[in-house]
Amino acid sequence: MILHIPHSSDVIPENLRDQFVLSNDDLAAELVLMTDAFTDELFALPEATILRFPISRLLVDVERFPDDAEEPMSKVGMGMIYTLTASGKKLKRTLQPQETRSLVSLYETHHQALLKEVKNELEKYGKALIVDCHSFPSHPLPCDKNQSIPRPEFSIGTDSFHTPKALSQTTALNLKKMGYSVQINQPYEGTMVPMVFYRKDRRVASIMVEINRSLYMDEMAGAKTSAFDSTKKQIQSLLCSINQYQQQAQPDARGEWRAITQQSRAARR
Repeated sequence: MILHIPHSSDVIPENLRDQFVLSNDDLAAELVLMTDAFTDELFALPEATILRFPISRLLVDVERFPDDAEEPMSKVGMGMIYTLTASGKKLKRTLQPQETRSLVSLYETHHQALLKEVKNELEKYGKALIVDCHSFPSHPLPCDKNQSIPRPEFSIGTDSFHTPKALSQTTALNLKKMGYSVQINQPYEGTMVPMVFYRKDRRVASIMVEINRSLYMDEMAGAKTSAFDSTKKQIQSLLCSINQYQQQAQPDARGEWRAITQQSRAARR
């Protein structure tokens, strides 16, 4: 299992700070708003491979399609390279070609690393599972397509080709058993899959797990609350159940994942 953590960093290297037109205070506020703070701590499992993007999404967002024509969020200035803030204000000056190439290189390096990990899983196990790990604000941002409230405590993102129904249903059920409200593909949808395999290879499964930030942090201050540790334990329990699904499920002749229960194993002996 690969834990993909793309938005947990608030790091902006000093030599890239001048790309932003915001004041220090405004940039700090935008980072609090847009960073999936502490998801690298919440989504942690010793037996899983963890791939974390080390710099802020405000510089380059590895979850976006590189072509703005294919990326819906580019319409609000949030394609691969953001040009606008969440409220639609100007975020960056016009970048020089070499500056853009440098950001694209960071994007491509990350995706090559993800591709390598997926290929390693396929070689070892004949299957690969990506858990795309995120958090989201308790109230919609101005840039959000979905403005409905109240928001759930967890959102499960799926892909019709790469997310086995049994996986999304089991994940949602386990969260509900913990007492959380859950929606699938609301308020955010989709999940990360390397383009090499996208809609081509069902052996590569993926599911996105998004947690409402109000469960574990003060959203205004960007700080952990007293509920952080207990929330982390719940997420670790969830990841264990997802990992167990991966270990039990096997791709069939079409490459589709099928969960193998103890009963079905016994029947095959």
